[in-house]
Amino acid sequence: MNGTNVSNAILERLADELSALTPEARKAATYVLENPRDVGVSTVREIAQAAKVKPNTVVRMARQVGFEGYEDFRAPFRDAIRRGAADFPDRARWLQDISKSGDLGGLYADMVRDVMANIEETFAGISTDDLKAAATAIWGARRVFTLGVGVNNSVARNFTYLASTGMTEFQAIPRPGSTPVDDLAWADLRDVLIAITCKPYRSEVVEAVAIAREQGMTIIALSDSPASPIIRAADHRFVVSVDTPQFFPSSVSIIALLETILSFVVAVASDEIVERVETFHKRRHQLGLYYAENK
Repeated sequence: MNGTNVSNAILERLADELSALTPEARKAATYVLENPRDVGVSTVREIAQAAKVKPNTVVRMARQVGFEGYEDFRAPFRDAIRRGAADFPDRARWLQDISKSGDLGGLYADMVRDVMANIEETFAGISTDDLKAAATAIWGARRVFTLGVGVNNSVARNFTYLASTGMTEFQAIPRPGSTPVDDLAWADLRDVLIAITCKPYRSEVVEAVAIAREQGMTIIALSDSPASPIIRAADHRFVVSVDTPQFFPSSVSIIALLETILSFVVAVASDEIVERVETFHKRRHQLGLYYAENK
């Protein structure tokens, strides 16, 4: 097992233990979950200062998840940095070039760098087994609800539209004039909820996930931290990177991950889904919905 996988396993264990920690230790753990890169390059005092706790609180947190102390806890994170910190030289040179291209060159470079980093960081923490398990749950469900509000509402609707080309009983919620809780009123253990929210977490999404849990639904969560309330409540957990130099969070990694999950659904599905997709597009051609150059 490489260093990256080991450090991810530690983060998962820390997220599972979060509710059992003291309030101060929970602050330290939450900081680590949201800033795992810092662990490999920071002393115990630096982590404590950043998390606004005492150094011995950080040590207790490390022991809570099975380590002798902070240095033992930090070792896998340092190893992950050694294995994956080097950047692609060509990409680095390209970013340097565009940053010098004019007044907006620096902004352009920052945006491109963050987009690529978000994709890399998101998929680095996800295995094919994770994706297959979520896809299998989706394919086996009676109904699938995709929940996103604000900017994530359009993301949820885009995913639902793509899925509808080959599958039925996909719903993007909240529906117009409704609330997520109302839309889930008759859902049960035969159904799946895909929930999306990033910091600051939307209360209606957190509440809907809690309701879904009570009703026995299978929950697939996409959020920006292992400490996110919807991640901790989920059966299938996907932490996405949404960093950006702008005031808005990036949706790129969320969209890419949803598209990947959908590709896995098609891969684990029966041959029926291929026939459905072909029928869907054949009908569109027949109705003249696609532009034809030569008529």
